Amino acid sequence: MNNKRSGVKIRITLIRSLAGKKERHRRTIKALGLKRIGSSVIKEDNPQIRGMIARVSYMVRIDEVKPVKST
Repeated sequence: MNNKRSGVKIRITLIRSLAGKKERHRRTIKALGLKRIGSSVIKEDNPQIRGMIARVSYMVRIDEVKPVKST
């Protein structure tokens, strides 16, 4: 698959509690590597991760990570 955004990374931050949420949403958050409110992970931007984010979009914040230029 030719992904135009290959190499782009995104930061995913958990901003809402898991209390009272569906079990499927809790498992998605765990699969993303998030544990508690305020925790963040950096992942490759790909369709699989975007699908997971879409499922729990109301509980996470997404920021694009700018690549660091090496000199």
